[in-house]
Amino acid sequence: MSSEQDATVGATTLEELYRDLHAHPELSFRESRTAGIAADRAEAAGFEVIRGVGRTGVVAVLRNGEGPTVLLRADMDALPVREDTGLPYASQVTGTDENGHEVPVMHACGHDVHVTCLIGAAERLAADRAEWSGTLIALFQPAEEIGGGARAMVDDGLFERVGKPDVVLGQHVAPMPAGWVGAHPGPAFAAADALRVRMFGRGGHGSRPETTIDPVVMAAATVLRLQTVVAREVAGADTAVLTVGSLRAGTKENVIPDDAELGLSIRSYTAPVRERVLEAVRRIVHAEAAASGAVKDPEITVVDSFPVLVNDPETTDRTMNAFRTEFGDAQVVAPGPVSGSEDVGVLATAAGAPLCYWLLGGADPAAFAAAANGGTADSEVPSNHSPKFAPVIEPTLSTGVRALVTAARTWLA
Repeated sequence: MSSEQDATVGATTLEELYRDLHAHPELSFRESRTAGIAADRAEAAGFEVIRGVGRTGVVAVLRNGEGPTVLLRADMDALPVREDTGLPYASQVTGTDENGHEVPVMHACGHDVHVTCLIGAAERLAADRAEWSGTLIALFQPAEEIGGGARAMVDDGLFERVGKPDVVLGQHVAPMPAGWVGAHPGPAFAAADALRVRMFGRGGHGSRPETTIDPVVMAAATVLRLQTVVAREVAGADTAVLTVGSLRAGTKENVIPDDAELGLSIRSYTAPVRERVLEAVRRIVHAEAAASGAVKDPEITVVDSFPVLVNDPETTDRTMNAFRTEFGDAQVVAPGPVSGSEDVGVLATAAGAPLCYWLLGGADPAAFAAAANGGTADSEVPSNHSPKFAPVIEPTLSTGVRALVTAARTWLA
């Protein structure tokens, strides 16, 4: 099937579907419209569809004789980001976050690409069912961005309803040239822990700091000390990232507040490193509070947590060899481990199935090449979660459909 055919599967072209999904993003566990579109398209293609799995998840099953069971997964949720791409189909949507605040919403991580490609692949595989046998599961997952969607679907009886797959497959669009695909065997996406830290002082007038215990100074000292964790407590051969992404305190320049709040993001690839970093954070936060004479112990709350994503080496090798046959050696790259995080591994672990999760290029190839030649790819090619993140529609969609179909056919009888 040609690229043009890949991009026009179904009554509505995939390009039109993608533009629609991009213009109508939905926050985690709010993906009702997206889920409805996915479910309707799957039903029209002949799948048995179960809606509302894990709140807003959709599972579409096509049983086509004897053979293995293959699960293809796409995530559906968007981010609280104000889009700045200038695209004619840019999102103008706002939503309500978990704290009740109205926020802008954007598909800044490419989940609209994932949904579109899985719909296209499911429709193509359904149309070509005479060429394979087995069971195909197309899973549209909510709430990947907060690390809860895969677990919610599993806890809602996902595999009791549809059976366990023999392999779990999926892809994530990335800021590398469109037309490229690639996966890293072993630990491929980092474990992630998001923490909220509240530190307590005693407020007062800014002109009389001696009567207060200043939580702003306490928090600032903590931020600086936390930067030593990776530099001085993680071995050079190991990898970890610790970012303080937010510091909130006070409302006015001459009022010392009662408390301060830090938002932390921690990434790691192994359990020992993860535990060492988390323990160092706990130790430093409590020590800085004590050093400042805090009125009570700080509070450390886990906001969300992703396990490390481990690609099964044998499964990854088999899938990448199929990609080399389909796309050519030059289009299949070795991306190395990614410091971002993903919860698709929860599905594979719960099913006891091997996982292969690959990267799908989405950047304009010419623009990427120019930036790479100039040594400015990191700064000039917008990455996931950027308000300027805008995958080129083609050849991203046609490559993504072909990759999913090729991977599924590699396992289906």
